[in-house]
Amino acid sequence: MTVTQIEPRTGVALQLRKGQTLRVIDPEGVQVSDLVAYNAADVREAISNGRTFDYEQTIALTSGNRLWSNRSRPMLAIVEDSVGRHDFLLTPCSEATFRYFYPHEPVHRGCFGNLTEALAPYGVEPDMIPCAFNLFMNVSVAADGRLRVEPPVSRPGDYVRLRAEMDLIVGVTACSAYASNGGSFKPIHYQLEAEVTTPP
Repeated sequence: MTVTQIEPRTGVALQLRKGQTLRVIDPEGVQVSDLVAYNAADVREAISNGRTFDYEQTIALTSGNRLWSNRSRPMLAIVEDSVGRHDFLLTPCSEATFRYFYPHEPVHRGCFGNLTEALAPYGVEPDMIPCAFNLFMNVSVAADGRLRVEPPVSRPGDYVRLRAEMDLIVGVTACSAYASNGGSFKPIHYQLEAEVTTPP
């Protein structure tokens, strides 16, 4: 299977057919990848963290969990996960994020800008970018509810395999935020695996 590289601080969009599996790989370790998904037939139906938390009854999503849409339908199933630590609470980083959290660093358009550009050919407008499923992102929640972004625990070669539960348009990034990636920026790899065929 062909491995495709997403360069540091960039993003791509791709089509995923029902039954097909997407493997997202952290080739060097400690690098987050923001993932969003849309119904290929109607991009108004998008991945939803709130619906996912409702139906999966957990914020610690890993193998065996599904990611749901804003219309309460499963979009992706996590079929294999070598890390077990991801985030679905925080929104994609953006120019505003950089101005707020990194006032002494150059402003970058972030994952939001990268996703906006990559998904535009599919009719996805900026206001349609939802909260992403942040693969490999390590966000801890304290007893008082405070959030802390810590370096990912992913090691070189760690991966997540996600099976499409409907025909999808998927956006994937190599995250651009300093805190999310332990202060450095690395590539993300992905592979499209064969569709699962169901006997008649």
